Amino acid sequence: MISVEEALARIFALVEPLPTEPVPLRQAAGRVLAAPVIAPRDQPPFSASAMDGYAVRGPVAPGQQFTVIGESAAGRASGLSVGPGEAVRIFTGAPLPEGADRIVIQEDVERSDNTITLRENLDDGTHIRPAGGDFKAGDRLEPGRRLSPNALALAAAMGAPTVTCTRKPVVALIATGDELVMPGEAPGPDQIIASNSFALAALFEAEGAECRLLPIARDNRESLSMAFTLARGADLVVTTGGASVGDHDLVGEVAAELGMDRAFYKVAMRPGKPLMAGRVLGMAMVGLPGNPVSSIVCGHVFIRPAIRKMLGLGEAHAPRRHLPLAEPITANGPRAHYMRATVSEGAVTVFDRQDSSLLSVLDAANALVVRPVSDGARAAGEMIEVIDL
Repeated sequence: MISVEEALARIFALVEPLPTEPVPLRQAAGRVLAAPVIAPRDQPPFSASAMDGYAVRGPVAPGQQFTVIGESAAGRASGLSVGPGEAVRIFTGAPLPEGADRIVIQEDVERSDNTITLRENLDDGTHIRPAGGDFKAGDRLEPGRRLSPNALALAAAMGAPTVTCTRKPVVALIATGDELVMPGEAPGPDQIIASNSFALAALFEAEGAECRLLPIARDNRESLSMAFTLARGADLVVTTGGASVGDHDLVGEVAAELGMDRAFYKVAMRPGKPLMAGRVLGMAMVGLPGNPVSSIVCGHVFIRPAIRKMLGLGEAHAPRRHLPLAEPITANGPRAHYMRATVSEGAVTVFDRQDSSLLSVLDAANALVVRPVSDGARAAGEMIEVIDL
């Protein structure tokens, strides 16, 4: 067996950042930017009013009067020049008239015909958005980031109708086992309903992949070989089940018959020990355990980071944070231990798997507690690493 860190390093070695493609801005939410977006001009391209009011030339004082000589609205500049004692009625977003250096907000003004008088409660703000205050020509939205709503707003303001993004990794998911049927099918007396692929597809797609759910592969060489053939063209194939050492665990054998170059088999972790990885039919391949909790844990620990590397986000384990334990936990054994837990009010409570049903664990768990090899018992209040689910 190898360590979790070594297994992750070997999985990273199986994948590379993918090519780029142009993506319409409307479809780019959550995608990874692979080339800079460069502003062709200042934003705003002119000094503009930040409030509704009157553009004047200062200094100003309560009781001072100005003559209104025109109006400036967003998209319709007045073309006027403001001199001493003059004002232009102006609205939010409108270009600042030449000569003006502040906006007196309309709440601070009394108007009679074309004369305004400044009130006693006059504030000190200029209420002007300077030219280039958002960004200047040549400023860049740098690559290597997910396009959040804020980043999309900036790209749009820079005038980019499309952005260059890393292609989505295609992940083929193969559930294996004679005991499985799909949701909606009637299970036989010795069968259960497949769930792993649905959880993993949601997990990987949230990370930025495109998932293909292939037909269930049965516990025979012909069915497994066909499943691998159907997966051709994917960037990564992920199997669930059939990776252990039983007579019906044939995934490794069939992959070997198809020319698999194995990177490793078995990891010193709980849950998730019977994990394998390598390359087969030109694709990176990771074989996950069939147990639902084990497969989801391995999906978080190994597959999410691999997807991030393929998207050009570098090599790093799943994001972690340190939080205090709400209750003590006992020492674990000689393998890295990933325990399901809840984070509530800034503290971590670990599930006791012996006393918790799978339903309660999967429904309520929102974090994985990361326990390093030979980690001792921990008292309530001690800090521990968690991976958010």
